Amino acid sequence: MAASGKLASFRLPPLPTVGELIKLYNLRAEKQLSQNFLLDLRLTDKIVRQAGSLRDAHVCEVGPGPGGLTRSILNAGAADLLVVEKDTRFIPGLKLLSEAAPGRLRIVHGDILTYRLDRGFPTNISKPWEGDPPNLHIIGNLPFSVSTPLIIKWLENVANRTGPFTFGRTRLTLTFQKEVAERLTASTGSKQRSRLSIMAQYLCTVHNCFTIPGRAFVPKPEVDVGVVHFTPLVQPQIQQPFQLVEKVVRNVFQFRRKHCHKGVEKLFPEACRVELTQEMMQKADVDPILRPTELTIPQFRALADAYAHLCEHEPALLAYEFREELRLKHVARKSNTASSPAFMDAPSGVAESPLQPR
Repeated sequence: MAASGKLASFRLPPLPTVGELIKLYNLRAEKQLSQNFLLDLRLTDKIVRQAGSLRDAHVCEVGPGPGGLTRSILNAGAADLLVVEKDTRFIPGLKLLSEAAPGRLRIVHGDILTYRLDRGFPTNISKPWEGDPPNLHIIGNLPFSVSTPLIIKWLENVANRTGPFTFGRTRLTLTFQKEVAERLTASTGSKQRSRLSIMAQYLCTVHNCFTIPGRAFVPKPEVDVGVVHFTPLVQPQIQQPFQLVEKVVRNVFQFRRKHCHKGVEKLFPEACRVELTQEMMQKADVDPILRPTELTIPQFRALADAYAHLCEHEPALLAYEFREELRLKHVARKSNTASSPAFMDAPSGVAESPLQPR
């Protein structure tokens, strides 16, 4: 136990500052990769505190870059820190940190969107889903370009208990554009309420911790940044497959300013649209003239359950996509137009119709 206590209070030895490392390795934030460096260690320490105690914890840091947040995680007492970095330019600086914290920092050069986090940690850290969360955290100052697809991927992992959630209810502490952070945590009736709000909140307890002003980053982004903490729920608020829930929520919110039945209609082919929309709304007992932002998660649960019931009777409905139907209609129209003959040279100025009998 004494050795464990010493490890938890381990502080890094004196090192070049993050700013000095950036100059040493001639690092520049790449705009096309949405990179913004956070150099103020007081702010990186504050992000880490939102994760809770990291004493002897296993941690995965996403996109460590020049390593500012990495230092704060190590200083907080993490026993095992796995960093996943896609940009090779940052690897030398991370290796310097690894040498300063022997046996505590592992570096993976790879893409977090494809990296198998379920293989990144020992299985003996797992905890039953119904119990306390494992001593495993995911922390990251995410590039804006990957933050939304990454959280959607991880939410699907939560629903299926795969990826980093094979170990249990792994907690996440992540940065997003302020607008995205507000959407993730938006309450019923707020103007920020969106598809992301429902998908995150039916699976997790989501907390918007604090906002970091854009001026704290180098280079300064055009927006402020929100820090969001996620803890997966023991029981999801909607007991349906993730893909089905996502389809219902996506369709409802595609007409966010109109009555919710407008989006529900697009779950069904044109031939049976009116009939099945009415049946679904009645079965769910949801007021069809509520707007999407006014719907509670229990109401979305009722809609998902009603849609699942209809799909049990008509399995083809699950594969139906309104936008695909529109695309096929557009292709058919273009094909018909292209197959019509040109009549520029028709005699006596009369255009011969291809539909006329010969």
